[in-house]
Amino acid sequence: MPFDTTDSDLTIVPVGSKAELRRFVDLPNRLNAKDPNWVVPLMYERMAALTPKTNPFFEHADVQMWLAVRGGRDVGRISAQIDHLATEVGTGKTGNFGMIAAEDDPAIFSLLFRTAEDWLKARGCDRALGPFNLSINEEVGLLVDGFDSKPMVMMGHDPRYTAARVEEQGYAKAKDVYAYVCDPRAALPPVVVRRVKRGLPEGVTLRELDMSRYDDEVKALTDILNDAWSGNWGFVPTTEAETAQLGKSLKDVLDKRLILFAEIDGEPAGFIVLLPNVNEAIEGLNGKLLPFGWAKLLWRLKVKRVKSIRIPLMGLKRKFADSLRGQVVPFHLMNAGRDAGLALGYDKFEFSWILEDNAPMRRISEAMGAEIYKTYRIYEKAI
Repeated sequence: MPFDTTDSDLTIVPVGSKAELRRFVDLPNRLNAKDPNWVVPLMYERMAALTPKTNPFFEHADVQMWLAVRGGRDVGRISAQIDHLATEVGTGKTGNFGMIAAEDDPAIFSLLFRTAEDWLKARGCDRALGPFNLSINEEVGLLVDGFDSKPMVMMGHDPRYTAARVEEQGYAKAKDVYAYVCDPRAALPPVVVRRVKRGLPEGVTLRELDMSRYDDEVKALTDILNDAWSGNWGFVPTTEAETAQLGKSLKDVLDKRLILFAEIDGEPAGFIVLLPNVNEAIEGLNGKLLPFGWAKLLWRLKVKRVKSIRIPLMGLKRKFADSLRGQVVPFHLMNAGRDAGLALGYDKFEFSWILEDNAPMRRISEAMGAEIYKTYRIYEKAI
């Protein structure tokens, strides 16, 4: 049941029904209705991402979502979650918040964060970190710079006022993550050209995703990803179920020519995933696929084709990272992905997200001619 706050007309409603979840998903569309760079997400995709039966994240996490309601109108939302696969730092216990969206009103933000923090504290947490929507391996951070362009697939977009409202609740920067952008048609820097022209070292091969061995390919990609990212700040392993579910949800978008593996002496050692920017294709559908949305979406993806692409995942097993052969693999993967994307007509690439202190990945991105154009901030607070 909703409970009263100091604002007698402002209440909190735990999301428990499908109808309440639809309201939760739909709220940002109203808040951002006048923002020309807002892209209305597909309702069915967002509902699936926030439903335990269709998102394997819920198998290893506790999640609760709430709506803030004033005068019978939804005015804000937030989630709190505890990921049991997260590795604790120090002696405390960290919980996460996410899905934050609200009208520009300090009272609403205060109620939402107090509710989420109380839920986390009741479960033994003494630190809140976020926003994660819902996992650190999904949509991460609050947009704090780069409001003048549309977000790419699986990247967030927030009103300009949100960061200040979050900071008013006592939250401070924990980490920034960046989105880089480049024009793949531009000439590569000489250092990259030299490395690529030398060819692949002996024992190193590149290949496309093998759809006939899809389950094995998912396992190989998950193993590389978890090994490659295990030293990163905030690392939480991705399960095979999560990787497989991501592939399933994107099956109409994935192109095996844009998912490349590098093998060293026959062992899967690295990979890169290039994901066509679905946000281009869903613009104007208003989140709906019926009655004609499916036809429009598939036509835009398969016939008209979108022009931008996001690189959300790339990794190299740590045991190869310091070897001479391993050091050139990321450049060959990036170059091969660039060539494949160009051949398919893509003219804008985004590398995201990249931690501010991930020096190797930042160097590789910048060597490919990419520049930072969006910044997302992860906040923390002792609770």
